[in-house]
Amino acid sequence: MHLHTKYFGEIKVNQQDIITFPQGVPGFQDEKEFVLLPLEDNPVFQVLQSTNEQELAFIVVNPFLFVKDYEFDIDENTIESLDIQSETDVQILSIVSLREPFETSTANLQAPIVINQVKKIGKQYITNIKKFATKEAIFTPQLTSQVKED
Repeated sequence: MHLHTKYFGEIKVNQQDIITFPQGVPGFQDEKEFVLLPLEDNPVFQVLQSTNEQELAFIVVNPFLFVKDYEFDIDENTIESLDIQSETDVQILSIVSLREPFETSTANLQAPIVINQVKKIGKQYITNIKKFATKEAIFTPQLTSQVKED
């Protein structure tokens, strides 16, 4: 299937790569299908692109790469709704708010994206853990130089 994207123009994606968000994502409840696309110049970040709305695309990152003590528990209802059978089924991503300069960008650690990567079902999961912010700084000087090198 051909897809018009915000960052990559028109691309071809496989139907089996589509991730379904049964409840949509907060603020975009009608958008239920997305694909994860790699950023060629930086493998740390990805784009979560809507399959229906070209301009709806989120820059996402694995939060565990940036915040070593990041953790939260997924409730039973979410485990059931995403049909999670094993911890290895789960992929966790955080939406990044891009800023200038890039090193001041933040990630939403209170509401990560939880994806069952086997079943291709996802949900933005609101944790309400006050230890982490919706605009958590993700770069340290050491990490910034590492990300720029990749």
